[in-house]
Amino acid sequence: MSELLYKKPTDSDVLLSVVMHPEDTNANNTIFGGRILALMDQAAYACACKHARCVTVTAAINTVNFRTPIYVGDLVSIKARVNYVGKSSMMIGIRVEAENLINGDIRHSNSSYFTMVAIDSATGKPQTVPGLILETPNEVRRFVRSYTRKIEQQESLKEFQAKAFHLSKDHLDWCQTQNARLNPDLYNEIG
Repeated sequence: MSELLYKKPTDSDVLLSVVMHPEDTNANNTIFGGRILALMDQAAYACACKHARCVTVTAAINTVNFRTPIYVGDLVSIKARVNYVGKSSMMIGIRVEAENLINGDIRHSNSSYFTMVAIDSATGKPQTVPGLILETPNEVRRFVRSYTRKIEQQESLKEFQAKAFHLSKDHLDWCQTQNARLNPDLYNEIG
């Protein structure tokens, strides 16, 4: 690859900021998690498209844990950056912050990683993306950790697909110790 086929992570940075409104709230009067996830996906899409300069699709979303609630009137800022690139995939780091515009308090709401895949619009198939120019220790750390996450996701998927689940009496007994009520006929089904 020539130098032109590489980009700095900062070349594709995206900052998406939105003020939360009453229509964004749930029954608890905080902002719907789904609303925040949709904004995160938009930021990941924009970041990946800027890097690849083509249409991209969301292939995976890493764990999303909401650390603090977000309220009506908060300014939600979503920062997106390319942390890792493979042949056609990119792992986009996402950080969500909520700012109270009255008192200036800024809270880290959540972070996640979105795997985006570049798509060739003519064929509908994955297409090659530019590599990354890593200039700082932090960029190298993000690249390595993102690669590790990718491998862990692939291994987890393989393990899940390979595991056959065979219902046993132990499973049913364990369910009874949890907050679950079982149909008594299930015991007949295990023989």
